[in-house]
Amino acid sequence: MKSAPGPPGSLAVLFDYDDVAVAVRDDLTGAHAAVWDALAAPGTWLDAAERTAVAGATRDAAGCALCAARRQALSPNAVDGDHDGAGGVLDATTLDVVHRMATDPARLTEAWYREVGEGELGPERYVEVVALVAQVVAVDRFCLGVGAPERPLDRSPGVGSPTRRAVTGATSETAWVPTVQPHDAMGEVAELYGDGGDGAPNIRKALSLVPRDAARFFDLTDTMYVPPEGLLDVTWERSISRPQMELLAARVSAVNECFY
Repeated sequence: MKSAPGPPGSLAVLFDYDDVAVAVRDDLTGAHAAVWDALAAPGTWLDAAERTAVAGATRDAAGCALCAARRQALSPNAVDGDHDGAGGVLDATTLDVVHRMATDPARLTEAWYREVGEGELGPERYVEVVALVAQVVAVDRFCLGVGAPERPLDRSPGVGSPTRRAVTGATSETAWVPTVQPHDAMGEVAELYGDGGDGAPNIRKALSLVPRDAARFFDLTDTMYVPPEGLLDVTWERSISRPQMELLAARVSAVNECFY
């Protein structure tokens, strides 16, 4: 499944990467532009203003004093306070989810998710927030890696309403959040799994409550890491070999204390 196109007035020009010393592939610029185009457009459960605010808060979290203090504490729950940056239309719970997800994801707990994801936000809105944070962080870290400045965020939301189209067949079998198993998938969710069928990895199922944002996220992983057809091929390569990719991925996961 390919991500839905962005709104009129595409921001693709931001991602020509002419300002860096390395050559950047066209598929990378296209995937990044698709993400940026959709940030200020209505989503599945969040409207355009909320999505714009989530993107801005993700970026603001890096300089948040509360988040920095929590990172130094034995438990993030030991430090109270208000987050820095403009939350805009986001309520306090959503803003806290964005900041925690962007700055200290290794210490999120199931009990915390039950409180915010099943309670105040609801699983669908929670998953859409997670998807947006993951997309913004991925593009920002790419820019850091190639020596490019962070691309400006369009903080002027578009018009329109979220689709509020619930997926069918989601169950709480393999993750904290409900996910759709491949054998129950239909429509856009089935397209996420492609020919993988029941062998689709759990990470592919994680964002299945919001298939359009899931598609954009996996467009990123397919272009920035490895596409599904290369996943089990140890000889597959881009500018570096597959073993080199896995060494880098394993090291980054260890440093970030990746739960998965």
